[in-house]
Amino acid sequence: MDLELMINSFPKLLSAAVITLKLLSVSLIIGLLIGLFFAILRLNKNIFINKFAYGYSYVFRGTPLLVQIFIIYFGLGQIEYLRSTVLWVILKEPYWCAIIAFALNTGAYTSEILRSAFQTIKPGLIEAGKSLGISNKIIFYKIQIPIAIRQSLPAYGNEIILMMKGTSLASTVTLMDLTGVAKYIISTTFKPVEVFIVAGGIYLFMTFIIHNVIKYLEKKYSFSQ
Repeated sequence: MDLELMINSFPKLLSAAVITLKLLSVSLIIGLLIGLFFAILRLNKNIFINKFAYGYSYVFRGTPLLVQIFIIYFGLGQIEYLRSTVLWVILKEPYWCAIIAFALNTGAYTSEILRSAFQTIKPGLIEAGKSLGISNKIIFYKIQIPIAIRQSLPAYGNEIILMMKGTSLASTVTLMDLTGVAKYIISTTFKPVEVFIVAGGIYLFMTFIIHNVIKYLEKKYSFSQ
């Protein structure tokens, strides 16, 4: 075991972890908005709107994230029309292609998490709001959404952790995230075990932090309807 290599690799891998966290945070923010939007569509009684939202969720949850990244990064670039539009400014960059893939993927899972949370809200809470003369719009934004978010914290915490580990696939489109830098170091030292132990330790630490933050939020905002 080359301890010197592990010690020397740690600062480089730690710096690369910043890119991983940026990918994760931006993807989660966009994915949460997408997930909330499609969760609302899933609750719509219009069969066409409902099926459209279900189709999006089914496609992105039913196909590998790696395939989605490749289609967005390599596939969209094959469309000549896109290369002549302003969208090419974004689609030609591996960073933003990865963000798009991650956001669409986590958005699909988030939509199902939020949909389930919305459906578990007791009707009595909504009826109580209506009896006080509160509009449906205010009830939805001030009562239903906050309750749904609180109830979905455990499942969404798991999704955050899965997404954090999923960001390692960004290295497949030349991004130098934590896994990408680990692969580069391995290519020059030919010692994968030592490097991946350090990289795995950093991933494990980030998972530990996320897990405990979610656990704290669950405890802080737990309540019974």
